[in-house]
Amino acid sequence: MKNIQRFRILVMGRANAGKTTILQRVCNSVEKPEIFDGEGNKIEDAIVQGTEMRGYHNIKYELVFKSNPRFVFHDSCGFEAGSTQQFEQMREFVVECATTRSVKKRVHAIWFCIPMTDCCRTVMAAEQKFFNECDTGHVPVMVLLTKGDSLELDAIEELEDEGCEMEEAQERVTEKQGELLKKWLAHIEHELNSCKFPPRGYVALQKMHQEDTDCTVLVENTANVMNEEGLQKLLISTQQSNVQLCIEYAVRK
Repeated sequence: MKNIQRFRILVMGRANAGKTTILQRVCNSVEKPEIFDGEGNKIEDAIVQGTEMRGYHNIKYELVFKSNPRFVFHDSCGFEAGSTQQFEQMREFVVECATTRSVKKRVHAIWFCIPMTDCCRTVMAAEQKFFNECDTGHVPVMVLLTKGDSLELDAIEELEDEGCEMEEAQERVTEKQGELLKKWLAHIEHELNSCKFPPRGYVALQKMHQEDTDCTVLVENTANVMNEEGLQKLLISTQQSNVQLCIEYAVRK
């Protein structure tokens, strides 16, 4: 583990699941990441924008934020449209990066994002396909419930249905929103835990659009599902937003 200087994460999920925003919060940045081809060559913005416009996406590209270059991210484009080719490319990448002899190229964790913007369709065919057919081996998969703030309208409607006036509903909306998030989390856990290759853990995220949002819960939960203590230490030391977490984790271990 001493030879590993950077923590590598594959981020997955549907389009508009808030993936980039989460990475920005983790790295304490408001900037877009720099993109490299895996050999250290920077991909210019014009090239990236051009390929995205044509619907092309390269999962092997490395996304790195200047604010914390010790994190390396890979972004898997959504395969909710049912593209067999995209799914196979993703699976090949996962297997390759999970078993490669080069410790510097290994993926250490996978974050699978499920947005709450369409909470009635939280687990669809794409999620079922991934967790039933993609064996990630020793690489842990964390399911991230993203955009939890989008449940605010649902929370207000439920409170009004319960007989609350608008003023009271506004006062209780945060509490009700939390209840709804727990309900959908339990539903997703029930659905995915019955799959052949279920996730190692789940975490619900809120207020990711706010620049000062603390991502400690995400980092800590990811560390807790990892089998290797060396990788746990690497992740905790790589995050720079919570020094107290580093101290507490060192004492616990």
